[in-house]
Order: sequence, then C-alpha cells, then structure tokens
Amino acid sequence: MTDLGPVILWVAAGFAYLLGSIPFGLLLTHAAGLGDIRKVGSGNIGATNVLRTGKRGLALATLLLDGGKGAVAVLVAGQFGREPALVAAAASVLGHLFPVWLRFKGGKGVATTLGVLLAVSWPVGVIACLVWLATAYVFRYSSLAALAAIGSSPAVSYLLAGQHEAILAAFLALLVFVRHRENIARLARGQEGKIKLSRR
Repeated sequence: MTDLGPVILWVAAGFAYLLGSIPFGLLLTHAAGLGDIRKVGSGNIGATNVLRTGKRGLALATLLLDGGKGAVAVLVAGQFGREPALVAAAASVLGHLFPVWLRFKGGKGVATTLGVLLAVSWPVGVIACLVWLATAYVFRYSSLAALAAIGSSPAVSYLLAGQHEAILAAFLALLVFVRHRENIARLARGQEGKIKLSRR
C-alpha cells in the first residue's frame, strides 16, 4: 500500500462501522408505529425479532438492509484495495453488533455477515445462504441455520477465496457464535423456538 495506506484503512473502518451501526430494524418498526422493537420478543433489533411483530414485509426489509449495509461497506472500501475491503467487512459487522447509538447493544450479526460474505466473495456468500436455507428447512431453527451458515464460512472461504478471507470469516463466525451463546444453550436444552411456517 502507499503512504496513505494506514489512513485509508482507518477511514474504511470508520465508514464501515458507522454504516454497520445503523439499526434498521429499530428504525423501520418505529416508523411503522410498532414502538421499540427492543421491547418485543428477544429484544433483538434484527430481522428474526422484527418478524415476531407479524410484519413480514418489515422483517424482509430489515434483512435486506442489514445485509446491504455490510455489502455496501465492503464494495465502497474495496475501491481502494483488498485490505480496506476486509477491514471494512469486519468493521461493519462490529458496528451492527455494537452500535454507538444504542450504547453498544446491537443485533446478532447474521444478515450483515452474510452481506459481507457476498461482497467479499460471492460464491462463499451464496453457499452460506444456501446452508442457512437448507438447515432452516430441515430443522426449523433460525439460530441453528445461522450458526451452520456462518460456521461453515471459514472453510469455504479458505477453499474458494483465500487465506485472508478465511481469517476474516473465522473472526466473524466467532463474533456471531458469541452473540448466539444464549441460543446455543437453548438448543442444547431443546428449548429453542422453531420457525413457524403458518400464517396464523
């Protein structure tokens, strides 16, 4: 990198963190007159908890926007090279998990991580999404699907993208697993809620 390399990395990190910290689930549910999503269900600001309001459209919008902000951060930073893109990828997920606007209490990072993976290496991202869909279809657990999708991404990244991408994926997987520690405990006890396919 040039002499401006460190500056570019810091700018990429700051931009990506701020973009990632936008709490779309909270903003959309508030705009829809549903109040504070943090007082609903699990208290999470992500798409899964937004779905608990019964508003599937809002949940889908939250999913796409949370994934989109991670992808945009990577694509913008990627104009300045591979390293800024990878730094932005990590920073955007950290922004979602620990947003300064919400006293560092954010979401669980699944959608943003998937968006990041798609932007860093689209084959890795597509495989992660397919793993999520397959696991959710078979077992009906959103959290298990997320853990399977994100947990498989380091190996897939190493095979299809490269060592640096695999390290990034492993770091993001660690963050997501830590944020899902309560879900993991409930899965182990057989107490985790399943995905409901009925409209009722």
